[in-house]
Amino acid sequence: MSSSETQKTEATATAAPTATAAAPSAAPTTAGVRPRRPEGRRQPFLKRRKVCRFCAEKIRDVDFKQIPLLRSFLSETGKLISGRTTGNCAKHQRGLTRAVKRARNLSLLPYTSN
Repeated sequence: MSSSETQKTEATATAAPTATAAAPSAAPTTAGVRPRRPEGRRQPFLKRRKVCRFCAEKIRDVDFKQIPLLRSFLSETGKLISGRTTGNCAKHQRGLTRAVKRARNLSLLPYTSN
């Protein structure tokens, strides 16, 4: 063993007992307080902006006969999913609502699922 390795092992052997032997009344209690991060505040999670599916595919009017497309905007219980959740713009969300109501009236879509 070289002299530098023995110095390292002696330093770690002497440092360990002193770190564990701390008086309980010497330090103030900080129960429930998180230590501050040295790098500062973390960046908040950036959510990706949702894009209207109809605008992206350049669909002008939502057709009530496109049943698979309309079903993708319905929940399992048959409710319309909001535009905020799907990312639809207000214009296409109104057209989607109108198309779903027409398809339900013509029995192409169920009002509720059992």
